[in-house]
Amino acid sequence: MYASFFKRGIDFMLSLLALTVLSPILVILIILGAVMMKGNPFFTQLRPGKDEKIFKLIKFRTMTCETDENGKLLPDEVRLVPYGKFLRSTSLDELPELINILIGDMAVVGPRPQLVRDMVFMSDEVRRRHTVRPGLTGLAQCSGRNNMSWEKKFEYDLEYIEKITFLGDMKIIFRTAFKVLKRDGITEDGMATAMDLGDYLLSKGEVEQAFYDEKQSEAKELMEV
Repeated sequence: MYASFFKRGIDFMLSLLALTVLSPILVILIILGAVMMKGNPFFTQLRPGKDEKIFKLIKFRTMTCETDENGKLLPDEVRLVPYGKFLRSTSLDELPELINILIGDMAVVGPRPQLVRDMVFMSDEVRRRHTVRPGLTGLAQCSGRNNMSWEKKFEYDLEYIEKITFLGDMKIIFRTAFKVLKRDGITEDGMATAMDLGDYLLSKGEVEQAFYDEKQSEAKELMEV
């Protein structure tokens, strides 16, 4: 009953309330971001949502757009400036996703929306995570955020969609808040950003290079539709 009839309405009300209450902070972060990033403070990226419908995820930019002499973006660890690290460690970079929740692309709680190039490497069983709206936070995030294996993340995602309750969502929200305050599990050990699923599978020898290249091409086609 909650998941089918009440969850979306509650998400709408919570996101509207949060945007209203946090509007002064959002204005400050927009101004700071424009200065620190020397331009657009927002970052948008295509992600698969409910029923694998592609939508634009909105975040505050944490990395610059610096390139090398050939016009190729510099490595993430070079472009991730101290201001960006602060946004990530406090999860303030996620605040614009409240807009995604308001318009119905996302929920407050649900499996985190992964990259399109991650989705194409998921098994049919794992892709069941897309039968619900992706969340600002989820069971995986309050259990370890980014510092856990892909297999464990998917295990938590599938566990969540099997039983969605109001009490369960409230527990996840409070556990996430505690994790954020501790600044716990922001990135994978030794990495500026989490490793893509395809790269992870390739590094473990679970997929061949030809299959990897084929799936990367599939992801690009999906994002061009």
